Amino acid sequence: MNISQAVAMRIRELLKEKNLTQYRLEQNAGLSHDTVKSIMKGKAKGVNLKTLVAISDGFGMTVSKFLDSDLFLYDNLNMD
Repeated sequence: MNISQAVAMRIRELLKEKNLTQYRLEQNAGLSHDTVKSIMKGKAKGVNLKTLVAISDGFGMTVSKFLDSDLFLYDNLNMD
């Protein structure tokens, strides 16, 4: 999987774990619906650091904690 797909999967995991809606995440993160929708639908070509920081903030965690998942292990990502 690529990085954008891994981010989308991690968002899904955390939404379920924290019992949040995508709308609430968007509000908490200060991100537009189109930005989050693009990530979640796999249409984003990548996720920049600024967006990743906002998403992490939206979940009330650091970027390090957000990335603390096997989804982001080098062997699990397609880096092409």
